[in-house]
Amino acid sequence: MRAWSAPDVPALPVPGPPVKIHDTATGELRDVTPQGAARMYVCGITPYDATHMGHAATYVGFDLLNRAWRAAGHEVTYVQNVTDVDDPLLERATKVKVDWIELAERETELFRQDMRALRVLPPAHYVGAVESIPLVISYIERLRDAGAVYRLEDDYYFSVSSDPGFGGVSGYEREEMLAVFAERGGDPERPGKQDPLDCIVWMAERPGEPSWESPFGRGRPGWHIECTAIAQEYLGGSFEVQAGGSDLVFPHHEMCASQSHVGAGAAFAQTYAHAGMVAYDGEKMSKSRGNLVFVSHLRNSDVDPMAIRLVLLQHHYRSDWEWQDAELWSAVDTLVRWRKALSLGAGAPALPVVKTVLDALADDLDAPAAVRAIDDWAALTLGTSGLADNTDPDASRQVHQLIDAALGLSL
Repeated sequence: MRAWSAPDVPALPVPGPPVKIHDTATGELRDVTPQGAARMYVCGITPYDATHMGHAATYVGFDLLNRAWRAAGHEVTYVQNVTDVDDPLLERATKVKVDWIELAERETELFRQDMRALRVLPPAHYVGAVESIPLVISYIERLRDAGAVYRLEDDYYFSVSSDPGFGGVSGYEREEMLAVFAERGGDPERPGKQDPLDCIVWMAERPGEPSWESPFGRGRPGWHIECTAIAQEYLGGSFEVQAGGSDLVFPHHEMCASQSHVGAGAAFAQTYAHAGMVAYDGEKMSKSRGNLVFVSHLRNSDVDPMAIRLVLLQHHYRSDWEWQDAELWSAVDTLVRWRKALSLGAGAPALPVVKTVLDALADDLDAPAAVRAIDDWAALTLGTSGLADNTDPDASRQVHQLIDAALGLSL
């Protein structure tokens, strides 16, 4: 599957510092300096509707990690999946009377357009669930050979008890696991399972649903095994960062970690990073509630995509927050001010703000601090007091490159 086109990333006058990011599993900041290329997996969309601000906040948030690594001089191997066959997609296709393949292709293309408009660096490998079915089948066979897969009727389940470290990503107690599992696509009440928390890895063919041949009979993959197999294929074991929204901590990332422990004999990732949830009208933004603000709708209303991205940057990636239209219009005004400051050519010294911004982003992707530093530079440059004796003739060019390379804002 193709990704989207990549924006140019300007070179910066100084290298960025080593990057640290919050690890959900330990609750601590972790140095994610790689030995070779930095490897990151960010869980992708299920393409049954347009990209909303909750999605955008996650992908822009971890785009900052990609950029911070690059600023520090590292190559980055970034992988993202597309769950282009799954229950929500099939249910939506049936409801709106559209072929599921057509729906998936349409919404995936809209996602590409949104990411390109927001200047998110594309993954090196953009992999659909359907095209990865041979990888999934092979990985299920590895789990089966390790004694970690069992048959229930015609479905196949991964046994969480096969991994002694199960629960190490989320840190949840069992009762919380059971409750969340039921809310997020699990089936803890199904009779005959060895453990209510066991997750399906191969779903037998259902009437009217797509299916593929496999050693386990005709069917299709479960959700968690898809990401496990793709990540192992393209990144290998113990890659630097597994990322996604905080609603993926359990069961999704927990299951991926356990399937990797058992099937590959290695940690799935060294660090698990999670973005906060975005609310609207007082509740978490979600398709089931319908309280969504779509990136494409704003773009089609002639809103500058850089203003959308700036709103996202003004909230720390781990924070839960609520979308406010007033913030968007304030961001538009901020960009006008920044562009005016950049148009002057000379300005307040550039190197201090370059260092401040790169330090902020290397410290758990602190984009709000980076934005404040740029805003302070613009205010000083536009002001007159004390600037005449301390003017950098190359400030505009260097700060423009900084805003582009580190924050992803094209001005």
